[in-house]
Amino acid sequence: MNDESLIETTISSEVIAQGGMLKVNRDQVRLPNGGVGQREYVIHPGAVIVIPLLDNGNLLLERQFRYPLNQVFIELPAGKIDAGEDILVTAQRELLEETGYTASEWIYLSSQHPCIGYSNEVIYTYLARGLQEGQHNRDEDEALQLFEASLDECLNMIQSGEITDGKTIITLMWAEKYLQGQWQPSSRATKNI
Repeated sequence: MNDESLIETTISSEVIAQGGMLKVNRDQVRLPNGGVGQREYVIHPGAVIVIPLLDNGNLLLERQFRYPLNQVFIELPAGKIDAGEDILVTAQRELLEETGYTASEWIYLSSQHPCIGYSNEVIYTYLARGLQEGQHNRDEDEALQLFEASLDECLNMIQSGEITDGKTIITLMWAEKYLQGQWQPSSRATKNI
C-alpha cells in the first residue's frame, strides 16, 4: 500500500482558541485529490498512563470526578506531560502525585492516540512494579479515591460498563496480554517519542 496517496498537506494554519493546557487550530489543507479542505484540531501536550501492579497482584485504580461529563470515572493513574519533560519522569511524577506510590521497575509498553479525528494527543503506557507506598502530592484542584482490584475484576468492570474511560480500557487490555505473556512491548510504540 502507498500511504503517500493519502497525505494531506498544510496550506495555512491559525489558532482559533487557546487555554492553559490546550490549543485549537484551524488549518486549510491540500487534499490528496488536489482539492482544499479544512481541519480543526486540538493541540495536546501528550500524557502518560500507569498500570500500578501491587505485590499482591492487584492493580491500583482511582475514582475521579470528570467535569466535562459531570460524573465520577474509574481510571488508572494518568497525567499530562509537562513541557520538556521525559515521559518516564512524567509517569513517575504522576504515580507519586496521585497515589503516593513509587516503583522500582518501570516497563514501557505502548502508545495510543485516543482522539485521532480531532486531536494530536499521544498517551504513553507504563507498567510499574515493586511499588512502595508513601505520601501523595496531589494538585490542589485534584480529588480522587484510590482502590485496588484484580485484573479480572477490572475486565469485568469494563464488560459491565462500570469502566468506560477509553485510555483505561485500552491500557487494561494491554496489561492483560502483557501479564499473560501474550504480548511484548510494542517496537513501534517508541516511534513518536
